[in-house]
Amino acid sequence: MRQYLFTIFVFAAAVTSMIFPEPFRQVGGFELKRLILPLLQVIMFGMGTTLGLRDFEGVVKMPRAVAIGLVCQFTIMPLLGFTLSHVFGFPNEIAAGVVLIGCAPSGLASNVMAFIAKANLPLSITITACATLLAPVLTPALMKLLGGSYVKVEFVAMMIDILKIVILPIIAGLVVNHLFRRHVAWLNRFMPRVSMFGIVLIISVITAAGREHLLKVGGALLLCVLLHNLLGFLLGYWSARALRLSEQDCRTVAIEVGLQNGGLASGLALQMGKVATVGLAPALLGPMMNITGSLLANFWGARPPPGREEEKQP
Repeated sequence: MRQYLFTIFVFAAAVTSMIFPEPFRQVGGFELKRLILPLLQVIMFGMGTTLGLRDFEGVVKMPRAVAIGLVCQFTIMPLLGFTLSHVFGFPNEIAAGVVLIGCAPSGLASNVMAFIAKANLPLSITITACATLLAPVLTPALMKLLGGSYVKVEFVAMMIDILKIVILPIIAGLVVNHLFRRHVAWLNRFMPRVSMFGIVLIISVITAAGREHLLKVGGALLLCVLLHNLLGFLLGYWSARALRLSEQDCRTVAIEVGLQNGGLASGLALQMGKVATVGLAPALLGPMMNITGSLLANFWGARPPPGREEEKQP
């Protein structure tokens, strides 16, 4: 059950904020949505403290698998988001949120799920790191191309927002990890808990802010986000299979494609001033992908890919 505790907390937070929204909207006149940006920056800083230059070695050691993962990441999910937003016929700003989660890079959750699934963890970390570094250019470009008909997208403004939310905090974390590695070992034990708390709070605040919109389109949006997530797993896996990657790498690509950085998408929705509409799909994605990702990772984890079983033999 410990593997599912985070998922349970996320689900409970979303339900609680849906039933009792006011405590998650403001406290003593302070709007809690103002905490979203700094919380995201803290989470990204924590990601940076766990990374090192060795995490980018995969680009040299397995360039083909990394390239396939990145291409799948930035084609499958954006096109799925665009297609599903049209199929479901959501209001413009809700539809823009569906496209936005497709245009976001993969997040830290993919690395955890790859470990549980006995996938290729170094490949997972490399794809996540590279996708994150490419996000300042690719995410606003794809969002402008595919979501520009729904909401006004400022390419430069979104690029700067991604740099502030993700890249600069990660670089700060990398520097701290490199210069003070021996002195900040406690930080690597502490930051995952801070990150989990931050994610739970962000989902609660966004759910409370968009409660009225969720009551109107919640069921359809939930189904849309679920399909987006599951089709990402499916198409990511079979695209990698079609390109003749190993079973272990196929699992890795599937997880990287299916699990998006919902936190970044939420932060961008906030910066656009539309967290209660554009931010709804990313808020639903958080609990959804943790549930589906955990189930898929545990299913695969109980069935090691060819080669992993042999490694256990004496």
